[in-house]
Amino acid sequence: YRVFTYLLEKYLDQKSANSLASEVKLLAYCLMPNHFHILVHQLSKDGIIKLMRSLGTSYSMYFNKRYERSGTLFQGVYKAAIIETEPYFLHLSRYIHLNPRDLKGDWREYPHSSYKAYLGGDKITWLYPAPILDFFKEAKPSDLFPKALSYQSFVEDYSQDSKEKLGE
Repeated sequence: YRVFTYLLEKYLDQKSANSLASEVKLLAYCLMPNHFHILVHQLSKDGIIKLMRSLGTSYSMYFNKRYERSGTLFQGVYKAAIIETEPYFLHLSRYIHLNPRDLKGDWREYPHSSYKAYLGGDKITWLYPAPILDFFKEAKPSDLFPKALSYQSFVEDYSQDSKEKLGE
């Protein structure tokens, strides 16, 4: 996780020499033992392609060297989707942040996720949660999710399964 997180920062921090911050902004992420989820806002035509190529190549080279192996590391190509509606956008962030629920321990404290940063805990300079958190900024329920008073209540208490909304 440490190396993958380092690479995310390397490619997404504006201050990094290899930064792609002018091409993509990371909105949410969760690194799991056998896969990862990232939600990015693409600012340039090929931003996501450049990010995924850089991450995939760098991490594969590290992993292959570290474990004395060769060949591809990732199975198939990554899944990318254009987000066209606000509910889909918000449910995708919720789905990403709920991913660690089946792991041992308190999923809210999972260290390889942007969720704690959304709740005001971790400060991650290369993460941009504002486009999502802005939906829950006011102290009244969101028009889209009338029972959710905050992003935290939307993630933790909202009754509808985000997988259904995402067509998973």
